[in-house]
Amino acid sequence: MPTILTIEFPKHFSFEYTIFSHGWSDLSPFRLNKENQTLSGVFVDRNGENPVSAVISEAGGNLRVRVFADKFDEEKILRDVRHCLRLDDDLSEFYELVKKEKSTRWIAEVNAGRLLRSPTVYEDLVKTLCTTNCSWSLTKKMVANLVEKLGEPGAGGVRAFPTPEAMASVSADFYRTEIRAGYRSPYFAELAETVAAGKLNPESWLDSNLPAKELKKEMKKVKGVGDYAAENLLKLVGSYEGLALDSWLRAQFYKKHNRETICEDAEIKRFYAKFGIWQGLVLWCDMTGKRFD
Repeated sequence: MPTILTIEFPKHFSFEYTIFSHGWSDLSPFRLNKENQTLSGVFVDRNGENPVSAVISEAGGNLRVRVFADKFDEEKILRDVRHCLRLDDDLSEFYELVKKEKSTRWIAEVNAGRLLRSPTVYEDLVKTLCTTNCSWSLTKKMVANLVEKLGEPGAGGVRAFPTPEAMASVSADFYRTEIRAGYRSPYFAELAETVAAGKLNPESWLDSNLPAKELKKEMKKVKGVGDYAAENLLKLVGSYEGLALDSWLRAQFYKKHNRETICEDAEIKRFYAKFGIWQGLVLWCDMTGKRFD
């Protein structure tokens, strides 16, 4: 029998809109059950060991976390769930802003805007690299390969996302042949070695005092991280000034706001500029739409 933990909802939170917020819920070791609206994850203890499976769902105005293990780090799992679901993010200013526009008022009405993220910034960084210059199906395959071939096994046969040390233990050739990472292969090897050696700490980006533009520059020092990847990562650490434009977002904008006519990125930026530091989050919500009518 699983152990059941409970987390009280914060104000302005939608479990539904959070787990469906973007494609991260499709990437291992997350598992999304759309029919039952549950999100499964694999969580490790504070030493990065002993992976356990947990299923997160909504129940009676609270979150219910079912942990499938006899022994686990309860405090760490609760902290990780709060982090992944952005339970401690203050979006009150964002909601007040979107209420002023008729076209975006729905965002506040349904409490959208919390973007699902992984337990660590390192995992989000690697996953973001897996999204660049490829199809979504290839992204999912690369991430699944990383978990399957390098992730530490835990109770019930689950595997956690690999640690920097595990990823540093293999060569660029391994990433090329086993992970099918293509041009990213040397980037993964170098990134893992740098983080494992303590020369780079992606987790520090969560609490950085740097302005968004400067933090973006720091992120872009990682090989393979360009403007899109850095701005996507900024959203996952709580900074939404960048739009993180990719081919899908551009196509959605052309269709919704530009009569399906291609335009320059500068025009898209001008369209959302009035939302200031929240423009990237408004763009994402606007493009994904009110999906649960």
